[in-house]
Amino acid sequence: MSAAPHEEPLDALRTLLRSFGQIVLQRDAATGACVLAAWLVSDARLACAALTGAIAANVGAVLRGYDCTDTRDGLHGFNGALAGLAAFTFISDDATAMAVAILAATAAAWLLGPLERLLRSCRLGFYSSPCLLVTWAWLPFARPMPAHPAASEMALRVDPLHGLLAGLAQTSFACSAVAGALILAGIALASMRAASFALAGAALATAVHWLFGADSASFDAGLLGFNGALTALAVADCGVLAALAGVGVSVVLQQTAVFYGVPALTAPFVVATWTMRRIMRDTRRTSMNSAEPSPDSGVAVAHRKQASRAVLPER
Repeated sequence: MSAAPHEEPLDALRTLLRSFGQIVLQRDAATGACVLAAWLVSDARLACAALTGAIAANVGAVLRGYDCTDTRDGLHGFNGALAGLAAFTFISDDATAMAVAILAATAAAWLLGPLERLLRSCRLGFYSSPCLLVTWAWLPFARPMPAHPAASEMALRVDPLHGLLAGLAQTSFACSAVAGALILAGIALASMRAASFALAGAALATAVHWLFGADSASFDAGLLGFNGALTALAVADCGVLAALAGVGVSVVLQQTAVFYGVPALTAPFVVATWTMRRIMRDTRRTSMNSAEPSPDSGVAVAHRKQASRAVLPER
């Protein structure tokens, strides 16, 4: 019996939504729908950016001959979505941002294969590293976005709950408490435990950055918590202590980037996760005196396949 005509469009929609869910390490279309809703309530421009980037990356994955199962799981689309979001965040002209989003998302998809093979040799997952490399390549040539007209007023307002939820929103480049609440709800739909780790990671990172002297404008915009939230999500399966240590590493890396004026984006999350997974793997190997565990086993739900798949035809 032939497939119903409406199944292919629904499959394409699920692939897009899973790509959005993978941004917060959840292979769940419902999570992706909540992330999409977060963009719409924050700035519809972000939703357009993510859709453009994810579609371009998925097309690039098809052209490269990547595993279609991984594509359907969103592993090939989420870096494209992030690349598109970065373009629309840092470039004010919509036409230029659209062109950069398409090119950057496609480049991230094409970079994924060789980068995944390199990281696999070190038994590490790629996370958002393709988007980071592509964005760092064009970011020095972008004109800075104009300052927010209410920036001085925002700097005077310190609302702990707002700052915490905005930090969760910044995991996907959104910047409002409502968007953060929607993303938290989306993670909870996939896993209450993951939502708890994300919330705790954002809270801990925000508090430590604040103690280190971060300004209230960054606090209010959610720029202090997103790397901590992502790191806690990525190493949640390693336990509470590992998650706490990972968040601490991400805070140190982000503070270092701020000190030197480097646009860190999600690099503190990626490097902190690599660091903690390497430490945990070496610790287990030493303590158990047995064979090394499988690479990046159980990374939240989302990026589990990206390091453990033995062969990636060419997340």
